[in-house]
Amino acid sequence: MRHSTAPQLRPEGVSPHALGNDTLLHELEQLHRTRHETFLYGSEEALKRHTLRTGQLEAEYLHRFPNRLVTAGRTRAGARAREAAARVESLPE
Repeated sequence: MRHSTAPQLRPEGVSPHALGNDTLLHELEQLHRTRHETFLYGSEEALKRHTLRTGQLEAEYLHRFPNRLVTAGRTRAGARAREAAARVESLPE
């Protein structure tokens, strides 16, 4: 029996595990780019599939890159600091 080296196709698309890092990132960028339009105008089934696929690819990305760069401003502490700074700026002098 011969085994193919091609990524395994499934009805949902290529398995996230079979994607190279560059392809995985590209697929995530495409899904994030189309999310708003799918949410507003896609059928219920399209939205479900989009949500499922996004979750699969994001989970694979986090599995591969658990120590990815996290910007301080994208944390709870960073958000609180922005809110505090905004309050200070809005105070009369």
